[in-house]
Amino acid sequence: MKKTTTKKAKNTAVKPQGVKVKTPERNQNNRSWSASIYFYWFIILFFIAATFYILGRSHNAIKVTPAQNQIVAEETLNTAADFFNNGKKNILTGNLEDAIIDLTAAVNADNNMIDAYLLRGEAYMQNGDWKNAMADFDHAIEMDAKNSIAYYDRSLLNTRMEDYNAALADINNALAAYTTNPNEVLQMRDLYAKRGQLNLWLKNWEGAIADYKNSLARPEGIVTPSVYAERAEAYTALGQYSDAIADYTSAIRVISEQIQGATSTEQKEDLSSRAMTYFEKSAALNLNVGNTAAARSDLESANAIATSLDDTDTMERLQKLLSEIPQQ
Repeated sequence: MKKTTTKKAKNTAVKPQGVKVKTPERNQNNRSWSASIYFYWFIILFFIAATFYILGRSHNAIKVTPAQNQIVAEETLNTAADFFNNGKKNILTGNLEDAIIDLTAAVNADNNMIDAYLLRGEAYMQNGDWKNAMADFDHAIEMDAKNSIAYYDRSLLNTRMEDYNAALADINNALAAYTTNPNEVLQMRDLYAKRGQLNLWLKNWEGAIADYKNSLARPEGIVTPSVYAERAEAYTALGQYSDAIADYTSAIRVISEQIQGATSTEQKEDLSSRAMTYFEKSAALNLNVGNTAAARSDLESANAIATSLDDTDTMERLQKLLSEIPQQ
Protein backbone atom coordinates (compact mmCIF):
# COMPACT_ATOMS: atom_id res chain seq x y z
CA MET A 1 0.00 0.00 0.00
CA LYS A 2 2.67 2.50 0.81
CA LYS A 3 4.52 2.00 -2.40
CA THR A 4 1.39 2.36 -4.40
CA THR A 5 0.47 5.71 -2.81
CA THR A 6 3.96 7.09 -3.28
CA LYS A 7 4.01 6.07 -6.91
CA LYS A 8 0.71 7.74 -7.65
CA ALA A 9 1.83 10.95 -6.06
CA LYS A 10 4.98 10.91 -8.10
CA ASN A 11 3.07 10.29 -11.27
CA THR A 12 0.64 13.11 -10.53
CA ALA A 13 3.48 15.55 -9.83
CA VAL A 14 5.42 14.70 -12.93
CA LYS A 15 2.58 14.92 -15.42
CA PRO A 16 -0.63 16.56 -14.14
CA GLN A 17 -3.68 15.63 -16.17
CA GLY A 18 -4.88 18.18 -18.73
CA VAL A 19 -1.60 20.20 -18.94
CA LYS A 20 0.54 20.03 -22.10
CA VAL A 21 4.23 20.62 -21.68
CA LYS A 22 6.04 22.22 -24.71
CA THR A 23 9.53 21.14 -25.35
CA PRO A 24 12.22 23.75 -26.29
CA GLU A 25 12.66 22.19 -29.74
CA ARG A 26 9.00 22.64 -30.64
CA ASN A 27 9.04 26.32 -29.55
CA GLN A 28 11.99 27.03 -31.83
CA ASN A 29 10.28 25.42 -34.78
CA ASN A 30 7.13 27.48 -34.21
CA ARG A 31 9.11 30.73 -34.15
CA SER A 32 10.89 29.85 -37.42
CA TRP A 33 7.60 28.96 -39.05
CA SER A 34 6.03 32.27 -37.99
CA ALA A 35 8.99 34.28 -39.38
CA SER A 36 8.80 32.43 -42.67
CA ILE A 37 5.08 33.15 -42.99
CA TYR A 38 5.64 36.91 -42.45
CA PHE A 39 8.46 36.96 -44.98
CA TYR A 40 6.41 35.20 -47.67
CA TRP A 41 3.42 37.45 -47.06
CA PHE A 42 5.67 40.48 -47.39
CA ILE A 43 6.94 39.23 -50.78
CA ILE A 44 3.40 38.51 -51.97
CA LEU A 45 2.11 41.93 -50.91
CA PHE A 46 5.10 43.64 -52.57
CA PHE A 47 4.41 42.02 -55.94
CA ILE A 48 0.71 42.81 -55.68
CA ALA A 49 1.49 46.48 -54.99
CA ALA A 50 4.01 46.56 -57.85
CA THR A 51 1.50 45.05 -60.23
CA PHE A 52 -1.16 47.62 -59.37
CA TYR A 53 1.39 50.43 -59.70
CA ILE A 54 2.40 49.34 -63.21
CA LEU A 55 -1.21 48.89 -64.27
CA GLY A 56 -2.06 52.26 -62.82
CA ARG A 57 0.76 53.97 -64.71
CA SER A 58 -0.23 52.36 -67.99
CA HIS A 59 -3.83 53.52 -67.58
CA ASN A 60 -2.98 56.92 -66.07
CA ALA A 61 -4.53 55.78 -62.84
CA ILE A 62 -1.71 57.25 -60.78
CA LYS A 63 -1.88 61.01 -60.89
CA VAL A 64 1.14 63.31 -60.66
CA THR A 65 0.46 66.72 -59.25
CA PRO A 66 1.06 69.81 -61.42
CA ALA A 67 3.78 70.87 -58.99
CA GLN A 68 5.63 67.58 -59.50
CA ASN A 69 5.27 67.92 -63.27
CA GLN A 70 6.68 71.45 -63.10
CA ILE A 71 9.71 70.30 -61.11
CA VAL A 72 10.47 67.51 -63.57
CA ALA A 73 9.98 69.83 -66.55
CA GLU A 74 12.24 72.53 -65.09
CA GLU A 75 14.99 70.01 -64.32
CA THR A 76 14.83 68.65 -67.90
CA LEU A 77 14.82 72.10 -69.49
CA ASN A 78 17.68 73.29 -67.32
CA THR A 79 19.72 70.27 -68.30
CA ALA A 80 18.95 70.75 -72.00
CA ALA A 81 19.66 74.48 -71.73
CA ASP A 82 23.04 73.79 -70.11
CA PHE A 83 24.05 71.43 -72.91
CA PHE A 84 22.80 73.94 -75.49
CA ASN A 85 24.80 76.82 -74.00
CA ASN A 86 27.93 74.68 -73.83
CA GLY A 87 27.44 73.72 -77.46
CA LYS A 88 27.09 77.34 -78.48
CA LYS A 89 30.30 78.27 -76.64
CA ASN A 90 32.19 75.43 -78.32
CA ILE A 91 31.03 76.55 -81.76
CA LEU A 92 32.21 80.10 -81.08
CA THR A 93 35.63 78.80 -80.03
CA GLY A 94 35.87 76.42 -82.98
CA ASN A 95 35.51 73.19 -80.97
CA LEU A 96 33.03 71.66 -83.40
CA GLU A 97 33.32 68.04 -82.24
CA ASP A 98 32.63 69.01 -78.62
CA ALA A 99 29.80 71.27 -79.77
CA ILE A 100 28.15 68.37 -81.59
CA ILE A 101 28.43 66.18 -78.48
CA ASP A 102 26.86 68.87 -76.28
CA LEU A 103 24.06 69.64 -78.72
CA THR A 104 23.29 65.94 -79.15
CA ALA A 105 22.93 65.73 -75.38
CA ALA A 106 20.62 68.76 -75.53
CA VAL A 107 18.25 67.18 -78.06
CA ASN A 108 18.32 63.92 -76.11
CA ALA A 109 17.30 65.80 -72.98
CA ASP A 110 14.61 67.78 -74.82
CA ASN A 111 13.76 66.58 -78.32
CA ASN A 112 11.48 69.58 -78.82
CA MET A 113 14.37 72.07 -78.62
CA ILE A 114 14.40 73.23 -82.23
CA ASP A 115 17.29 75.66 -81.64
CA ALA A 116 19.50 72.74 -80.61
CA TYR A 117 18.80 70.96 -83.90
CA LEU A 118 19.57 74.15 -85.83
CA LEU A 119 22.80 74.84 -83.96
CA ARG A 120 23.94 71.23 -84.28
CA GLY A 121 23.18 71.42 -88.01
CA GLU A 122 25.37 74.51 -88.25
CA ALA A 123 28.16 72.69 -86.39
CA TYR A 124 27.85 69.72 -88.74
CA MET A 125 27.93 72.08 -91.74
CA GLN A 126 31.05 73.87 -90.51
CA ASN A 127 32.64 70.49 -89.87
CA GLY A 128 31.94 69.33 -93.43
CA ASP A 129 29.34 66.74 -92.44
CA TRP A 130 26.69 67.86 -94.91
CA LYS A 131 24.52 64.74 -94.60
CA ASN A 132 23.90 65.16 -90.87
CA ALA A 133 23.60 68.92 -91.27
CA MET A 134 20.83 68.44 -93.84
CA ALA A 135 19.07 65.93 -91.57
CA ASP A 136 19.01 68.46 -88.71
CA PHE A 137 17.76 71.31 -90.88
CA ASP A 138 15.09 69.08 -92.43
CA HIS A 139 13.96 67.99 -88.97
CA ALA A 140 13.79 71.59 -87.76
CA ILE A 141 11.58 72.52 -90.72
CA GLU A 142 9.34 69.52 -90.00
CA MET A 143 8.99 70.80 -86.44
CA ASP A 144 8.25 74.38 -87.53
CA ALA A 145 7.43 75.09 -91.16
CA LYS A 146 7.51 78.86 -90.47
CA ASN A 147 11.03 78.97 -89.06
CA SER A 148 12.99 81.35 -91.28
CA ILE A 149 16.32 80.45 -89.63
CA ALA A 150 15.92 76.80 -90.59
CA TYR A 151 15.28 77.71 -94.23
CA TYR A 152 18.17 80.19 -94.25
CA ASP A 153 20.59 77.62 -92.78
CA ARG A 154 19.50 75.00 -95.29
CA SER A 155 19.96 77.57 -98.06
CA LEU A 156 23.55 78.09 -96.93
CA LEU A 157 24.10 74.34 -96.94
CA ASN A 158 22.61 73.92 -100.41
CA THR A 159 24.84 76.76 -101.58
CA ARG A 160 27.91 74.93 -100.31
CA MET A 161 26.68 71.83 -102.10
CA GLU A 162 26.32 74.02 -105.25
CA ASP A 163 22.62 73.22 -105.54
CA TYR A 164 21.71 76.84 -106.25
CA ASN A 165 18.12 76.19 -107.28
CA ALA A 166 17.41 74.42 -103.98
CA ALA A 167 19.20 77.22 -102.14
CA LEU A 168 17.06 79.81 -103.93
CA ALA A 169 13.85 77.95 -103.03
CA ASP A 170 14.95 77.89 -99.39
CA ILE A 171 15.80 81.58 -99.29
CA ASN A 172 12.39 82.37 -100.81
CA ASN A 173 10.77 80.34 -98.02
CA ALA A 174 12.96 82.11 -95.48
CA LEU A 175 11.78 85.51 -96.74
CA ALA A 176 8.13 84.42 -96.64
CA ALA A 177 8.49 82.93 -93.15
CA TYR A 178 10.32 86.01 -91.86
CA THR A 179 7.58 88.31 -93.14
CA THR A 180 4.95 86.58 -90.99
CA ASN A 181 7.24 85.47 -88.16
CA PRO A 182 10.24 87.85 -87.74
CA ASN A 183 13.10 87.13 -85.35
CA GLU A 184 16.18 88.87 -83.98
CA VAL A 185 18.68 86.53 -85.63
CA LEU A 186 18.04 87.36 -89.28
CA GLN A 187 17.50 90.66 -91.08
CA MET A 188 15.64 91.36 -94.30
CA ARG A 189 18.71 93.18 -95.62
CA ASP A 190 20.76 89.97 -95.41
CA LEU A 191 18.00 87.77 -96.82
CA TYR A 192 17.63 89.98 -99.90
CA ALA A 193 21.42 90.11 -100.32
CA LYS A 194 21.63 86.33 -100.16
CA ARG A 195 18.89 85.92 -102.75
CA GLY A 196 20.62 88.52 -104.94
CA GLN A 197 23.81 86.46 -104.80
CA LEU A 198 21.97 83.27 -105.79
CA ASN A 199 20.26 85.05 -108.68
CA LEU A 200 23.65 86.38 -109.75
CA TRP A 201 25.14 82.88 -109.83
CA LEU A 202 22.07 81.62 -111.70
CA LYS A 203 22.63 84.47 -114.22
CA ASN A 204 19.31 86.10 -113.43
CA TRP A 205 20.86 89.54 -113.73
CA GLU A 206 17.67 91.59 -113.40
CA GLY A 207 16.53 89.54 -110.40
CA ALA A 208 19.90 89.98 -108.74
CA ILE A 209 19.86 93.77 -109.27
CA ALA A 210 16.34 94.01 -107.84
CA ASP A 211 17.33 91.99 -104.75
CA TYR A 212 20.45 94.08 -104.14
CA LYS A 213 18.38 97.25 -104.42
CA ASN A 214 15.95 95.89 -101.83
CA SER A 215 18.85 94.95 -99.57
CA LEU A 216 20.41 98.42 -99.78
CA ALA A 217 17.02 100.07 -99.19
CA ARG A 218 16.52 98.35 -95.83
CA PRO A 219 17.16 100.59 -92.81
CA GLU A 220 18.38 97.89 -90.42
CA GLY A 221 21.76 96.23 -90.28
CA ILE A 222 25.08 97.12 -91.87
CA VAL A 223 25.74 97.56 -95.57
CA THR A 224 28.50 95.29 -96.83
CA PRO A 225 30.74 96.27 -99.76
CA SER A 226 30.05 92.93 -101.44
CA VAL A 227 26.42 93.97 -102.10
CA TYR A 228 27.63 96.90 -104.26
CA ALA A 229 30.38 94.81 -105.86
CA GLU A 230 28.06 91.93 -106.75
CA ARG A 231 25.45 94.28 -108.16
CA ALA A 232 28.26 95.80 -110.25
CA GLU A 233 28.85 92.33 -111.71
CA ALA A 234 25.17 92.06 -112.68
CA TYR A 235 25.30 95.53 -114.28
CA THR A 236 28.46 94.53 -116.12
CA ALA A 237 26.77 91.39 -117.50
CA LEU A 238 23.95 93.59 -118.83
CA GLY A 239 26.43 96.03 -120.37
CA GLN A 240 25.46 98.84 -118.00
CA TYR A 241 29.05 99.88 -117.36
CA SER A 242 28.41 103.30 -115.86
CA ASP A 243 26.16 101.80 -113.20
CA ALA A 244 28.75 99.11 -112.53
CA ILE A 245 31.52 101.70 -112.12
CA ALA A 246 29.35 103.65 -109.67
CA ASP A 247 28.78 100.50 -107.61
CA TYR A 248 32.49 99.67 -107.46
CA THR A 249 33.11 103.22 -106.28
CA SER A 250 30.47 102.76 -103.55
CA ALA A 251 32.01 99.44 -102.51
CA ILE A 252 35.43 101.09 -102.15
CA ARG A 253 33.88 103.90 -100.11
CA VAL A 254 32.31 101.41 -97.68
CA ILE A 255 35.64 99.60 -97.36
CA SER A 256 37.47 102.84 -96.56
CA GLU A 257 34.98 103.43 -93.74
CA GLN A 258 35.36 99.90 -92.43
CA ILE A 259 39.15 100.05 -92.42
CA GLN A 260 38.94 102.96 -89.97
CA GLY A 261 37.18 100.69 -87.49
CA ALA A 262 39.21 97.54 -88.16
CA THR A 263 40.91 96.25 -85.02
CA SER A 264 43.37 93.74 -86.47
CA THR A 265 46.01 93.71 -89.17
CA GLU A 266 44.32 90.73 -90.82
CA GLN A 267 41.05 92.66 -91.18
CA LYS A 268 42.79 95.70 -92.64
CA GLU A 269 44.74 93.59 -95.12
CA ASP A 270 41.63 91.70 -96.23
CA LEU A 271 39.65 94.89 -96.77
CA SER A 272 42.57 96.50 -98.60
CA SER A 273 42.91 93.49 -100.89
CA ARG A 274 39.21 93.68 -101.78
CA ALA A 275 39.47 97.40 -102.52
CA MET A 276 42.46 96.70 -104.77
CA THR A 277 40.37 94.20 -106.75
CA TYR A 278 37.48 96.64 -107.11
CA PHE A 279 39.81 99.40 -108.32
CA GLU A 280 41.16 97.09 -111.02
CA LYS A 281 37.66 96.05 -112.16
CA SER A 282 36.57 99.66 -112.26
CA ALA A 283 39.63 100.48 -114.37
CA ALA A 284 38.68 97.81 -116.92
CA LEU A 285 35.16 99.24 -117.20
CA ASN A 286 36.45 102.78 -117.57
CA LEU A 287 38.61 101.62 -120.45
CA ASN A 288 35.51 100.06 -122.07
CA VAL A 289 33.68 103.37 -121.97
CA GLY A 290 36.76 105.25 -123.21
CA ASN A 291 37.56 107.05 -119.96
CA THR A 292 41.30 106.40 -119.93
CA ALA A 293 42.06 109.02 -117.30
CA ALA A 294 39.71 107.39 -114.81
CA ALA A 295 41.08 103.96 -115.73
CA ARG A 296 44.65 105.12 -115.07
CA SER A 297 43.63 106.67 -111.74
CA ASP A 298 41.97 103.39 -110.69
CA LEU A 299 45.06 101.35 -111.62
CA GLU A 300 47.35 103.73 -109.74
CA SER A 301 45.17 103.38 -106.63
CA ALA A 302 45.23 99.59 -106.98
CA ASN A 303 49.01 99.65 -107.38
CA ALA A 304 49.43 101.80 -104.26
CA ILE A 305 47.46 99.23 -102.24
CA ALA A 306 49.50 96.35 -103.73
CA THR A 307 52.67 98.18 -102.69
CA SER A 308 51.43 98.62 -99.12
CA LEU A 309 50.56 94.90 -99.00
CA ASP A 310 53.95 94.00 -100.49
CA ASP A 311 52.15 92.03 -103.21
CA THR A 312 54.94 91.95 -105.78
CA ASP A 313 53.09 89.82 -108.33
CA THR A 314 50.13 92.19 -108.44
CA MET A 315 52.42 95.20 -108.51
CA GLU A 316 54.22 93.83 -111.58
CA ARG A 317 50.96 93.14 -113.41
CA LEU A 318 49.42 96.54 -112.59
CA GLN A 319 52.56 98.43 -113.64
CA LYS A 320 52.45 96.63 -116.98
CA LEU A 321 48.82 97.70 -117.45
CA LEU A 322 49.71 101.27 -116.55
CA SER A 323 52.47 101.34 -119.11
CA GLU A 324 49.92 100.43 -121.79
CA ILE A 325 47.65 103.39 -120.99
CA PRO A 326 48.83 106.65 -122.51
CA GLN A 327 49.14 109.57 -120.12
CA GLN A 328 47.11 112.62 -120.92
